Amino acid sequence: MAVIEHEAKIRASRRDVFSLVSRVEEFVHYSEVIETITRVKDNRYRWTVRIAGMPLSFDVEITESVPPERFSWRSVTGVPNRGTYRLTPVDGGTRIRLCVEYDLENTLIEEAVRKAAKPLIRRLSREIIGNLEARLQPPCRGTNTTRRGDR
Repeated sequence: MAVIEHEAKIRASRRDVFSLVSRVEEFVHYSEVIETITRVKDNRYRWTVRIAGMPLSFDVEITESVPPERFSWRSVTGVPNRGTYRLTPVDGGTRIRLCVEYDLENTLIEEAVRKAAKPLIRRLSREIIGNLEARLQPPCRGTNTTRRGDR
């Protein structure tokens, strides 16, 4: 299986980060690529994403949820894949590591997808992790910020 990894530090507790990562249906708010996420069964979700203008749908099931350390899934339809968020405490917050594995049966397609998917997964991961962090970060004290609607 091909592997794509990304990690970052978030200035929030593992418990808070895990709480957001484990709310699968909320991921639709963390990336413009994700169009819909619908709960199909207890631990199964149907994702619809749009990549390069093409909609793609796949179903995943949650395979592991160990608060506040790990959250894992695997595909049950579409391209065979699985992934895990691992959360470890670090000074000032949490290190979040995303590891996604996928398997394509054609090695030529595998190489093309790897070249295209790796930057996309890294960008999506940065976008999602950045949005998670923004939700968890308190506003900086002493800064002069004006929210829309406060003017």
